[in-house]
Formats: sequence, structure tokens, C-alpha cells
Amino acid sequence: MAEVTPSGSGGPIQLTGPAVDGGMEIRGGVGGISFQLEELIGGAEKLDAAAEELAAVEVEVRRIWEDLCPYQDEARPTGTAALIGVGEAQWSVQAVRAELQGISNQVRASKRDYETAEAWAGFARGMGGGLTSTETLGRQAGDLGLGFVPNREVAELVAGPLAMAALLAVSPERFWVALAADVAAGRHIASAVPLLAGVSGRSNRILQPRPVTLEKKETLPIEFDGSPAALLARAQIIDERGEGYIEVVEVDNGERKAYVVVIPGTQAGGEIGGVNPFDEAGIVEGLGHSSAEINAAVLRALQDAGAERGAPVVAVGYSQGGIHAMNLAADEGFLNQYDMEYVLTAGSPVGGIVPQVGVTALHLEHRQDWVPGADGTPNPDARNRVTVTLNSPVTTPEGGEFGIGPGHRLSNYQAGARQVAVSDDPSLVASTAVLSGVLGAGGTATATRFALTRSKPPEPVTKPTPDPPPRPAEIGRAR
Repeated sequence: MAEVTPSGSGGPIQLTGPAVDGGMEIRGGVGGISFQLEELIGGAEKLDAAAEELAAVEVEVRRIWEDLCPYQDEARPTGTAALIGVGEAQWSVQAVRAELQGISNQVRASKRDYETAEAWAGFARGMGGGLTSTETLGRQAGDLGLGFVPNREVAELVAGPLAMAALLAVSPERFWVALAADVAAGRHIASAVPLLAGVSGRSNRILQPRPVTLEKKETLPIEFDGSPAALLARAQIIDERGEGYIEVVEVDNGERKAYVVVIPGTQAGGEIGGVNPFDEAGIVEGLGHSSAEINAAVLRALQDAGAERGAPVVAVGYSQGGIHAMNLAADEGFLNQYDMEYVLTAGSPVGGIVPQVGVTALHLEHRQDWVPGADGTPNPDARNRVTVTLNSPVTTPEGGEFGIGPGHRLSNYQAGARQVAVSDDPSLVASTAVLSGVLGAGGTATATRFALTRSKPPEPVTKPTPDPPPRPAEIGRAR
């Protein structure tokens, strides 16, 4: 419970901060701070409206008092007493009006103070709680021989576009070491700059969006579960199907059919900027170019899967896939064709993507996962967006690969999604109710899988080298 006392107020006004349910911290939604502050401002506006009405009453009472002034020399009941009574009534109305205005001003001041306090608290959490010790995480930091590993808040503070560019340029392990070294030195990942050399001279060709072709591969019946955990499991299934695959699931929800678009995370290991649209260069297309080519491919996939115009759609994405999923919810061209109702992301940097009004979004993040903060922008606290931060410490499984950190493992996000489903937090209950309303109770559904292929980059243009000018001695011999 947060407590704010604006200057000149008669006492503190209490607001509930980010909710905590077990190992989850929950921001946004109907129980979020933003919504509470909206309610406060709504209350302040009602107080202002009441004060305006009382001001009008005050003016009218004053007019009556002035009209009674000529009768002050009459008998007391009709003269002085009447004037005194009406005058006292005016003062009473004036006092109530002033009190309402004062309360309104205090409420508005509390909102400003609370927003400021939240901003400083977020900054302090990032600086003071952004490094997770080896004592807490056991062998997580030991995997790289580091004394600490950066978490999501540190990524939001120091990463930004440069860190993302470095991530694209090199292997995750090399970038992790560079980021940790700069955090320890208090720098802004300056040591990540040399890592960009790997793509210098090639980035203009390989990182620019290129057309994506679509090929339907298979259609098969599946047992469908519309819970958040089961939807994330489908992201794992489609990732294991092969590079460049997405899935469109047709769900029969009683009177209408709904569709789920499943987009995998980054599929590294191949040529950066090659034919797989979900390689590291796909992150650049998502964050820098609004997933224009992926959006167009998803639109064609829905059409090929039989989705009629205006059909409700749910988009699910893990890591990079969450970027593309959120970009669908902000793409006017896509929204003109389909009714995007819900987006589920896990471990995705989507704070700077604003979905259209009417789209509900649920974002899962882990405190030890720096990837959601890699865009340097925390998710907004909004009524239609709920962000769940998983706080339970996780480590790399015995014999498993560290990768870009255990906090980013999809299995951990699936476990977090199961906690979401059983939570009684009002924001999560409202959010998952929207998802259930779109997809129904589950059952048999139809999954159609598509292979996406990015066109090859254009060959670099080699400019002809002009002949060098003749030397003076050669000019003399020519004569």
C-alpha cells in the first residue's frame, strides 16, 4: 500500500501499488495504478462539478440577500433576521464549495506526487535491485564466471537501441559478457560497440526488411486448450517444427470461429539476415520497422486458413515473436481485416508498441530476464495491458545451456502462465476472462502451419574503380 501526503493536505491518501500474488508482481489492468489514478481524477472531476454547482447556488443566495437589503429596517422576523439567515446560508454554501475544491486539489496533488514517487521507486529498483548475486542464483552467474548478471531493470536503464544492435551483431554469450562488464564499470555498454564490427558494411543489406513469402505446409486436428500456459506451449511446438514456421489455429467457440496466431522466438544459429525471417535480423524488423513484412505474411496465412474478414484473433508470441504479435495489434491495415482482441507475450521487449484501443494484452516477464527490457522502455501501466513480473529465482538446469540466461527460458514462462491462470488478482482475472471469452473452453481445433521465407538480400553493388591519373613522368613520355 503506497501512502502519499501532498503539501498542505489534511492527511495521506492511500493507493495500492503493484499487486503481489505469490511470486508474481502485477502491474496494469483494472487493478493497476494507472486505473486507480484514473478513478482518482474521475472523482476529482466530480468534486469540481459539484463545486461549480455550489458556486452557482452561492451566487443565487447572494442575489437573494441583496434583494432583502431594502427590508432590513422592517420588523425583525422579516428584516434583520431574514438578512442574517440568508447571509449565513451563503457562508455555509461557500464553505462547502471551498472544501470540495480543496479536496479536489489534494487528490490531483496526490496523483502527481504518487506518479513521481513511482518513477523514483522504479529507478531505485533498477539501480539497487538490478544485480542478482551468485549467492541467490547459485550457478547462474557461475556459468559465465561473473559475480552477478543483469536483470530486466538494468536492461531498461542501460541497454536501449545500442544493446539490441549488439545482440544482433554477435552471439548472445559474447554480448552478455560485454553487458555485464559495462554494468560493473558503471558505463553505458560502451564495450558493446566493438561487437558491432561483425556486421559493419553488411547491415544495410541484411537488416533492411525484405519481402516474405508464405507456403502452407499442413493442416491437422489438435486438442486445444486456450489457457495462457497452453498457448505458450504451442509457441514451443511451432518452434520445434522448423525454422520460419508460424501456426494458425481455428477454434470453434460456439456461434463464431476464432483464430490464434502463434509466432516463435528468435531462431539463431543461421546466417543473420538470411532467409529465415525469425533470425536475429527479425528483431530489427520488429522494433525498427513495425514487422511490416511479417504482418503481411500473417494476414495471408489467416486468409489461407479460411478466416473470414472481421473474425476475432488472438496473437501469441515468445521473445521476438511477441514483438511481431504486438505489432499486429498496432497495424491499421491488419486491423481493418481482422478483429484483434488479445495478445499474449512472454519475454518480449514491447514497451514501446501501442496496441489499438480495444486490444487486451498480457505480458509475462521474469526479473532475471534482461530481454524484455532490451528496448529500454517498460510496459505502460494501462487498463488494457497487464504486465506480470515473475520473481521466483531460476537457474540453468543441470547439463543445460546457459544461452542468454535461465530467466528467458520458455519453460519458466509456461510455469508462470499457470500461476496466472489460478490467480485471484483482479487484473489477471479480468484479463484471462477476455481470453476465455474469445477462445471458449477448448476442445478439438484445427491447426494450419505455414513456412515463411525471407527473400535473399540484394548483391552488393561494386562500383568500378577509375584508372589513376598519369604521373608527371608518364605525361612527359606521352609527348
